[in-house]
Amino acid sequence: MKEELLQNTKTFWQSAELVYRSKDYTSATTLYFKTVFVALDLILFTKLKMAPKDHAERFRMLQQHFPKEYASLDKYYSIYRSTYSNLIDQQTCEEIRNYVAQTLKEHLGI
Repeated sequence: MKEELLQNTKTFWQSAELVYRSKDYTSATTLYFKTVFVALDLILFTKLKMAPKDHAERFRMLQQHFPKEYASLDKYYSIYRSTYSNLIDQQTCEEIRNYVAQTLKEHLGI
């Protein structure tokens, strides 16, 4: 499972970067969030030997075991939810892109 989560993290990141370069910032933002969700699941799995089944469980597990990561995700989560009904501008997308890149670098060395 660990290798699958790592591969999914890399695949979502590469897809997000392709879409970002096409200037579809809403779709890119969605893919950046998918990237960070899977990366956080990998972090949780590595430490706890279990992965969350949904967003609510992910938040609970992060809050308990990784409060810094919880706070960051909580800060940006409303942007993810807004991708369902709003267009995301370039500046917001870049903010999320930077957040995800920092999380990958800090925790996974990617």
